[in-house]
Amino acid sequence: MKRVLIKNAIAINEGKQFETDLLIKGDFIEKMASDISNDNAEVIDFKGNLLMPGVIDDQVHFREPGLTHKGNIATESRAAVAGGITSFMEQPNTNPQTTTIEKLEAKFSVAKESSFANYSFLFGGTNDNLEELKKLDKKSCSGVKLFLGSSTGNMLVDNEKVLEQIFLNTEMVISTHCEDEGTIRRNLAKYQEEFGDAIPIKYHPIIRSEEACYLSSSKAIALAKKTGARLHVFHLSTGKETALFRNDIPLQDKKITAEVCIHHLWFSDDDYDEKGTLIKWNPAVKTKDDRNQLWQALLDGRIDVIATDHAPHTIEEKDNIYSKAPSGGPLVQHALPAMLQKHSEGLITLEQIVQKMSHNPALLFDIEKRGFIKEGFYADLVEIAPKTKWEVKKDNIFYKCGWSPFEGLIFDNQVKRTLVNGHLAFNNGIFSKQRNAKRLTFDR
Repeated sequence: MKRVLIKNAIAINEGKQFETDLLIKGDFIEKMASDISNDNAEVIDFKGNLLMPGVIDDQVHFREPGLTHKGNIATESRAAVAGGITSFMEQPNTNPQTTTIEKLEAKFSVAKESSFANYSFLFGGTNDNLEELKKLDKKSCSGVKLFLGSSTGNMLVDNEKVLEQIFLNTEMVISTHCEDEGTIRRNLAKYQEEFGDAIPIKYHPIIRSEEACYLSSSKAIALAKKTGARLHVFHLSTGKETALFRNDIPLQDKKITAEVCIHHLWFSDDDYDEKGTLIKWNPAVKTKDDRNQLWQALLDGRIDVIATDHAPHTIEEKDNIYSKAPSGGPLVQHALPAMLQKHSEGLITLEQIVQKMSHNPALLFDIEKRGFIKEGFYADLVEIAPKTKWEVKKDNIFYKCGWSPFEGLIFDNQVKRTLVNGHLAFNNGIFSKQRNAKRLTFDR
């Protein structure tokens, strides 16, 4: 069985930084110690670079099946690996939607053949698929996704009796997109009356408002408390919502958790003038004050996970008037570099980045043997070259859509190598032709 020996690394793991070597046997970390030697191992000398556990992204849209002109599992997982993301959980609003077990397994079959990163898929709840949802295997599916705001097709769950039954009938994590549809429709109608279809992009966070987000998330949390369900609220975008979550108990004891995405930590409504529809997301990027409060909640433990909500569209689709430009953007390749940039600016520690992007997603979703640098765990690992400047340019963007909201930005830290299950998947800009990704399993 192949062995790889990592030498002279500075590991960031479980709240500590320490010098170490790492011996990998096959898919797994066999030994972590100082001065390991093994004559039969391939040696990778980190030369004092940082060693982090691979990032686990709990929310991506890779667009396959049905929307593959925007991206697919192969292209987007490849970009993810280039950004240090070694595992992902993909969302159900594809075409067809992932709302039956048959369609869920069809996605797993595609990923088995094409994914560069470890993979799982969320099952989409609807107003009429409760019986199918009850049949899910909790050890082999990452969880259930509910849209409690506008969504594609019939994925808006607005029947309150059905919603309560879903909350009562699954032991898995229920992840929710929380925006109140009625509030959004009223706000949209107001601005359509004034501007028609060409609503200025600056009104997006007013249409998809703080009120819309808070009404929906507070309702979901109330239902979770009533039913005892395990709830995870995706992509918080307002400061007001952060007050709904706790930081006085450890993550393992929380029944209700929260996530924040890169774009809500990076951009604010001041950026709409420059970026326009390129930073049109749902929920919307809101004010500087919202961003500051999201950062505070992230750092004090009310927000548990950092994710991307990677959702590519072609540049032609995005380059449209407000009513026709879709929401979402590509982020998996640049998420970890963006957070490392915030570390360079003194906003977050390396240990906190690893906790929120690797450890906590693994704990929150009960993922088996991933998210940590530990003997016996899968060797999902990232090498970071600190103080290594590089510019985001079209010729180094790996998304199928070919653009990034970070274009022109110079990052101070670079992902140098990424190992997926002990296999060197990405090495200084070069991808391995061999894939070693696996389906995620869950200890439930």
